[in-house]
Amino acid sequence: MKKITRRNFNKLVGAFGTVSALETLGRGPTLLLAAERHVVVVGGGFGGATAAKYLRLMDPNLKVTLVEPKRSYFTCPFSNQVLGGMKTMEELTYSYKKLQRKYGINVVHVAAARINAVSKTVLLQDGKNLTFDRIIVAPGIDMRFDQIENYKPEDTDFIPHAWKGRSATLRLLQQLESMPNGGMVLICPPALPYRCPPAPYERASLVAHYLSQHKPRSKILILDAKEQFPKQALFSAGWKSLYGRMIEWFNGSAGGLILRADAKNMTVETEFGIEKGDVINLIPAQWAGRIARASGLSDESGWCPVDLLTFESTLLPGIHVIGDAAIAGVMPKSGFSANNQAKVTAAAVIALLKEKEPTSYPISNTCYSFLAPDYAIYVTAEYQLSGRELVKINGSGGVSPLNVDLSVRHSEAVSAQRWYDSITQDMFG
Repeated sequence: MKKITRRNFNKLVGAFGTVSALETLGRGPTLLLAAERHVVVVGGGFGGATAAKYLRLMDPNLKVTLVEPKRSYFTCPFSNQVLGGMKTMEELTYSYKKLQRKYGINVVHVAAARINAVSKTVLLQDGKNLTFDRIIVAPGIDMRFDQIENYKPEDTDFIPHAWKGRSATLRLLQQLESMPNGGMVLICPPALPYRCPPAPYERASLVAHYLSQHKPRSKILILDAKEQFPKQALFSAGWKSLYGRMIEWFNGSAGGLILRADAKNMTVETEFGIEKGDVINLIPAQWAGRIARASGLSDESGWCPVDLLTFESTLLPGIHVIGDAAIAGVMPKSGFSANNQAKVTAAAVIALLKEKEPTSYPISNTCYSFLAPDYAIYVTAEYQLSGRELVKINGSGGVSPLNVDLSVRHSEAVSAQRWYDSITQDMFG
């Protein structure tokens, strides 16, 4: 296995800095194939859109098809700001047109139904088949409604999860706007693993920001399946200073584990009793998106095991799985993780098509969380392969310090916005 330094990796994938990814790659060597080969990418989110773009940047002769049913993409990162009244839906919505025009990617707006690893075809829901030499699948997540008694997909009209897609976020926003001053908001995070572990607590923060401005007598109760949560000390300190006693958190052993839901009566049940909410944001357990499960890419856990050098499925050869659906060890499921995995996988796919040995790259993850419009915190880490596992690089990354001047939180909020602008430009620009 070849090794590469962090510095050289950034030259390849275009780290977010003063030099854009396109400019960096334009000056560096490309991995050109002798004859046209076809790579299909399924899913147009943080993983899929990035993978499609970087395949073309790394080899302009490669034919790339992106299969994504939606004509625009609404980012889950920063969507909590919509609930807090800080962003509009439109500000978080992106088109695929530039990927087509600027990078020559063939974008097919039809859902993928099933992938056949033997025939190297992907069946689309319109009945057509696409053939491929290799395929990258970024299927995202689906909800496991069967994990909570009496909670059904149709109940999300009344008890929304708002954990994927534009419409669910809009429903939750409308409920917050309609609830009375003095009402109760229940936020119910699942056990790990799930998409973006700190996000439920950012959501509680920004819902509290909205309520403090418009419905200050209201309360937020977090009923958590876990015993602890990411950046807990930072969130707890921020909640106390920003919102007083508006937010209250209960862990699983203290009555936070949801056993049953009743959408008709707007209640959830724990082993300690029944809680009623004017708004209930129940976030179910999750697993890999449908196309991955239908194609045999997931194991008994519901997630997709992969070779972490190439993100190639360990169940079906020639198929690479990235993003939230992949089992990536200690690496959290996040947009930034998916973006980094996409670049590593694009390089690996091109190397494999050339019958070359893939290179091992370090992979980064950074997660910002807003507690108010001008108050943010972060955690960041870098990972590298050790044998067949990803491990955190000693001394890498860090977390926001506790007990600092508010100017530090303001600075981190500015950095968070810059991060979002950079990564969405990296995906769609």
